[in-house]
Amino acid sequence: MAKEPIELTEAEWTIIKAVWNNEPCTAPTIQENLKRKTRWSYSTVRTIMDRMVAKGLLVAEKAGKVTQFRSVVTRAQAQRSELLYALKHAFNGALTPMVQCLLNSRELTAQEVAELEALIKARKTSQKE
Repeated sequence: MAKEPIELTEAEWTIIKAVWNNEPCTAPTIQENLKRKTRWSYSTVRTIMDRMVAKGLLVAEKAGKVTQFRSVVTRAQAQRSELLYALKHAFNGALTPMVQCLLNSRELTAQEVAELEALIKARKTSQKE
């Protein structure tokens, strides 16, 4: 059975990236880490984090007076869901136009081209088996 897609708002992306880099962590720690970038108050950060707990993106564990937060989803899971969402909505599920758009969006280094070719070759090999 397929998991529910993970849909993060821009604010949730900002929070979860900070959580991934600091977990387990507290809301004050996240607010302090994001203060320069977002200018969010503690109450804003805590509200977003509490909503993320309700959505199943974070888990909160109370230890005395301190609440520790951990991510429920991995970076790879969130990235995959975001990419599949774009594929479905922006490209009507058509992979080739999406890849073409990505390839045309910037210059690729020789190493990046080689890595992409290796991924395609590995995929072809695995499909033959």
